[in-house]
Amino acid sequence: MLYDQIFCPCCDEDTEHTIIKSGQEILVKCKNCNELHSHRKDRKKLTNIRVIVNNGAYSKTYQVNIPVKDELSVGRQLLIDDASKGGILTEITSLELDRRRSYKALAQDVKTIWTRVINEVVLKVSVFRKGETKNLRLSLPGSELCTVGEIREIEGTKFRVNKIKLRGQGFGKGAEAKDIVRIWGQKL
Repeated sequence: MLYDQIFCPCCDEDTEHTIIKSGQEILVKCKNCNELHSHRKDRKKLTNIRVIVNNGAYSKTYQVNIPVKDELSVGRQLLIDDASKGGILTEITSLELDRRRSYKALAQDVKTIWTRVINEVVLKVSVFRKGETKNLRLSLPGSELCTVGEIREIEGTKFRVNKIKLRGQGFGKGAEAKDIVRIWGQKL
């Protein structure tokens, strides 16, 4: 059995090793120098934390196990395991401690993690022409880039992107869909 990147005292660096004997303390063989040495597995203490995942129109609660010493912070991405959907990529929007909210905390101090889905996002789009505005919704992968000047089409409405409102950053010329609050466009 191969065990990736363990520190080898002979090579004086992290190298690939083969496990010779398992247990709390494992016996491993370095793939570079063929030396045998013991290695103690790090057992991280985990804490179970409630995670609320917001997906626009609805929210769902999950439970996740995170190492107690992990530092969590607003803006950090968190992958949630969902049996029906597979992995859900989220972004932390708030951390709830005992009686307050925080932007950063150790996992052991966090009671609830508030997140939003970012692997698939729904953007608000306002398309205008001659004094009339039409409000639409655009579903995109969170990593898809949107830029001012590009042409898009939603529900048969073709438009040029004029303005992009970013999350907590004002306006921008372009960004990934997960970082956008609203798009304004002119109907073509």
